[in-house]
Amino acid sequence: MKITSQSIPDVLLIEPTLHGDERGYFSETFRQDLLEKALGHRIHFVQDNESKSSKGVLRGLHFQLPPYAQSKLVRVIEGRVLDVAVDLRRGSDHFGQHVAIELTAENKKQLFVPRGFAHGFVVLSDSATFAYKVDNYYAPECDRGLAFDDPELDIDWLLTRESLSLSAKDTQQPSWLDLGRCFDSQTNYYA
Repeated sequence: MKITSQSIPDVLLIEPTLHGDERGYFSETFRQDLLEKALGHRIHFVQDNESKSSKGVLRGLHFQLPPYAQSKLVRVIEGRVLDVAVDLRRGSDHFGQHVAIELTAENKKQLFVPRGFAHGFVVLSDSATFAYKVDNYYAPECDRGLAFDDPELDIDWLLTRESLSLSAKDTQQPSWLDLGRCFDSQTNYYA
């Protein structure tokens, strides 16, 4: 298993090793010891989630406030997505920047998205099955979002706006500037 930091060092790309022959393949998709070594701290996942979406479905950008902030380990089981993580940590050298990685069933790549990031993905194939582990439970009262198309973030989702399919919630998320005003009152969220 190969684990590498991305342009935002706390975001990790995980590439499992495939062992295969004419019968198929075997791969370890998660190794807690290796992930913790790369992170430099312990992690404890408490929930696994899975979604199935059709081409053009964009889910995001989502995050949870403390005390229910979540780290995520995401992967694609079927299909192809563009996965995006936006740094919301005010003290970070990468505040407001994002990482975008194509995850596919074929490349088996996974992305570790730490707490303090907004996360989203768009389906690039006819359909995609997306799976992820989280280290904190879903808490609707702490659920928040960020406008996927905010020009301040400059995210290239690889599809035209007209071809995207979003939930009503995701079409009404706050802008980057509005989000910053909301979080000024959140003690230590960006620390």
